[in-house]
Amino acid sequence: MMEPAPFDIGRYVTRSRAVDLSGIAWDEVRNYPLPAGTVRTLRYMQDIECHTIVYLRELLATRVIDDPEVAAFLPCWFYEEAFHGRALARFLEAAGHSTIERVRSRESFRKRLEAAAIAGIGRMWRDFTAAHMSWGAINELTTLTGYKRLTEVAQHPVLDELLKRIIRDESRHFDFYFRQAERRLKSPGAARVTRFLIEHFWAPVGSGVQPVEEVRFLARYLLSGPEGRDAARRIDSTIGTLPGLAGVRLVESWVDRECGRGDSDRFSAAGGVPVGDVAECVPNS
Repeated sequence: MMEPAPFDIGRYVTRSRAVDLSGIAWDEVRNYPLPAGTVRTLRYMQDIECHTIVYLRELLATRVIDDPEVAAFLPCWFYEEAFHGRALARFLEAAGHSTIERVRSRESFRKRLEAAAIAGIGRMWRDFTAAHMSWGAINELTTLTGYKRLTEVAQHPVLDELLKRIIRDESRHFDFYFRQAERRLKSPGAARVTRFLIEHFWAPVGSGVQPVEEVRFLARYLLSGPEGRDAARRIDSTIGTLPGLAGVRLVESWVDRECGRGDSDRFSAAGGVPVGDVAECVPNS
């Protein structure tokens, strides 16, 4: 089987730009119903996209930035992610809903402790970049899948067009992280440690920043029912093709742990809204 073409970092950097919002019908946003659960999910996503600068701060304290390709990628990644947050905020405002302003103090003590530990490991462990690229691949694929699921759940034509454009960026981000991880995990030692770290410490993007009930709601809203479960399995299956990560069960295990199979069965296939628990989908004011 032919090896995939290497990621063209030069081409990516040259073409990197803010998400294209030309032609988005902002004045038509209110013409279509927007489920309360979708509003709550969009607030979560908008907040986390704007939180990217904090993740970047953590990375700057590790050896990851010593790699020329990674150092070239990260500024573009941050720039594009930040504009995703702004685009989602604009959509929410066009729909008549408030947005979340990032407040650094909302990070939990555990999250700050985790950041300090990552910085320490990142400085000392020679193969830390392999773990970070693998972690990044998981997070980018989870985000990408979340956006795709939201288009299916929300059924809002303007949001659908906006998310398609964001998805194109996220697909490139995932491609970079995945290919970097694929190359670096060929070292058996790096693969063993990386697997241990992600199996014991990985949690979805936003954990430790967003309240736990919001993280759980997102899992229920997007990953419940047959379609959601299939999406979670596809994430795990894709990550499982990386060297040393065969058989990992990250996202589906997390959904089982946080939501439980019984809870998943209580959600409708048409949008993940919990039967008898509609109040849980009402957005925070």
